Amino acid sequence: MITTSSKQNLNQRFSYKSLILLTGTESMPQRAFTTTGIGHSTMRRVIAVAALLCCLPALFGATAVKKKKKPTSISHKIATPARVTAKVAVAGVRHIPATHFTKVSRQAAQNAQKRRVAASPWKSPTFANSTDGDSVDGEDLVVRRAAVDALGPLNGTVVVVDPSTGRVLTMVNQKLALQSGYQPCSTIKIVAALAGLSEGVVERNTMLRLSGRLRMGLTEALARSNNHYFSNVGEMLGYERVTYYARLFGLGEKAGLGITGEESGTWPDTPPRDGGVGMMTSFGLGINLTPLQLAALVGSIANGGTLYYLQYPRTQAELSGFVPRVKRQLDIQDWIPEVKPGMMGAVEYGTARRAGYDQNEPIAGKTGTCTDSRSPTHLGWFGSFNDVGRNKLVVVVLLTGGKSINGPVASGVAGLVYKNLSRANFFQQAREISPAILAGHDAASRANE
Repeated sequence: MITTSSKQNLNQRFSYKSLILLTGTESMPQRAFTTTGIGHSTMRRVIAVAALLCCLPALFGATAVKKKKKPTSISHKIATPARVTAKVAVAGVRHIPATHFTKVSRQAAQNAQKRRVAASPWKSPTFANSTDGDSVDGEDLVVRRAAVDALGPLNGTVVVVDPSTGRVLTMVNQKLALQSGYQPCSTIKIVAALAGLSEGVVERNTMLRLSGRLRMGLTEALARSNNHYFSNVGEMLGYERVTYYARLFGLGEKAGLGITGEESGTWPDTPPRDGGVGMMTSFGLGINLTPLQLAALVGSIANGGTLYYLQYPRTQAELSGFVPRVKRQLDIQDWIPEVKPGMMGAVEYGTARRAGYDQNEPIAGKTGTCTDSRSPTHLGWFGSFNDVGRNKLVVVVLLTGGKSINGPVASGVAGLVYKNLSRANFFQQAREISPAILAGHDAASRANE
């Protein structure tokens, strides 16, 4: 192929007649070569060969396309130390690809990672042996095995309670479960919802305006743990009414009866300066809640309104003489059907989806996620009860650790407790009821008449 530039080169080197001779498009006059003394045929061959030799570089140079050499996989991946250091500084050492880094870049990445660890606001480890120091005397070993397997290596506690009697069936990580408690995070929204319903501030179908055109009702607000909704409920109730219902439901006092080592948690004397009562009813700011307190509260919803003292029998004699003790009867029977759909919605489509929705074995619960600045640690709460079979249970999970800990993770642990017990046919088995328990139930029934 001869391009325009190639023809120009040819015109500079040869006459027009030589080009015609080469291409064979016209015939050369014989007299053009009579004065040379060379035969026509010989001259034609010489000119043709010379023209061809001169045209070859122009022809190949005009048609050849120089391809860029692709970098090899190694040279493409290698980054200069300056570039790697810049990427580390921008990305915060979130991900360091395993490629051919220089010693300088690798050291820069390691130093940046150390600075992040040193600057972490959370001091509690995410993983630990949560059974260390526990005593299993008096516990239901089937329930304990299910709880221990579900918790695994996570740093936390699992408390399982029989809501019909208040008996603690197992308490994994007893030291953590019995201490003074942590910020309840969004689990406080159960208290806010019941208080708001009792005071007529909201109804289940009341749509509160959150922002712009966004409106939300109680069921979705519980399921999705909407902070703005419950902040509004708290502001409408005011500190005094929120405090009244919180104390009525057992916050700020010991949940157990004669449980060795139990601490009571705390309720603030005034609303927090940062955010006021709205922060109390949405994040639990200023409050210390224990897993036992949350278990007693959730148990009262599961059993229809009876707040039992939690009891933790540790010997066979205590088990034989166990009698349920009622702390007080809560007037929440009308409001339980209003909050239960939101707690079940949390498992079905909300913040507790990791618990695992099963329409044949429904679970109702409320998650909580926040940072307890007093510890400091990141928290994951889940207070729940199941609604299947003869043996209802309350399962409360509290996890402590770093940023990977949250309420959804805690709900996954609780969901696994229920699944482990379901595989063991725990909920289908008839539970033995001692005469003392029957006597205790009869006494509680007479007190409520």
